[in-house]
Amino acid sequence: MQNEMLVIILWVTCGIATVVAGLLAYRSAVARYVGRGAVGVLFLLGGAVVHLVNLVTGVDYGGFADPSFFVWVSDTWHAVVEPNQVLFIGLLAAFEAVVGVLAMCGGRLTRFAYWCVIVFYLGLWLFGWMELAWVLLMLPPMFLLLRAERWAAVAGETARTG
Repeated sequence: MQNEMLVIILWVTCGIATVVAGLLAYRSAVARYVGRGAVGVLFLLGGAVVHLVNLVTGVDYGGFADPSFFVWVSDTWHAVVEPNQVLFIGLLAAFEAVVGVLAMCGGRLTRFAYWCVIVFYLGLWLFGWMELAWVLLMLPPMFLLLRAERWAAVAGETARTG
């Protein structure tokens, strides 16, 4: 299902929305909300749901790590993940679902979700050039969204305590 046109459109749309929201989030509450939604939808639908559908339909994740830059990544994938795909891809789907929901909650939960996304992306680049390109594109707006959420929280605390 990962190569289906609908999934590709979802990923591209959420990616563009995240980048634009990241660039505007410091100045705009609407951009922060768009960023929350884009990250949330990407991880919920483009991540968790896609993985669950793939598991149910028997998609094989065995070759996912083959394009990796490092032999140890593909060897570890084939030795650990490939024979236990249901477990590990199921855990990945659960992680992505939780992160997607938290991203849309606002406040500390959104900031925590953004940190989870950042850490996830920092590991994702190991799996090949396509993942590296995505990570290089998405990390800056994730840090910008995180910064904007933090600044909004500080501004809110300052306004409340006066």
